[in-house]
Amino acid sequence: MSATDRSIALARAAAAGALDKKAENVVAIDVSSQLALTDIFVIASATNERQVGAIVDAVEEQLRLTGVKPLRREGGREDRWVLIDFGDIVVHIQHQEERAFYQLERLWKDCPFIALEGA
Repeated sequence: MSATDRSIALARAAAAGALDKKAENVVAIDVSSQLALTDIFVIASATNERQVGAIVDAVEEQLRLTGVKPLRREGGREDRWVLIDFGDIVVHIQHQEERAFYQLERLWKDCPFIALEGA
């Protein structure tokens, strides 16, 4: 099974919001064949805690414009890793150091990556 067109569109909207706030190394991973909970993980890096918060706000606003609200959020705006669950997609916004340490891409390396414009 692969991610739905809707999930891919949401992932691209989330990536656009993150890139608007200068997120780095934005990727989307199709985890639908491995997880029943969601279709896509979007992962983005920030250089500091303030930027993490700005990216969180931009992603939520971009998806709100598409009519989607977050189901839940783990981590606060000033944290070093914020996870936003939109149901079809889950967005991970991490400080660069957390991204290097946890290496989510390595954990999901068997899953296909989704092409993102501008990333």
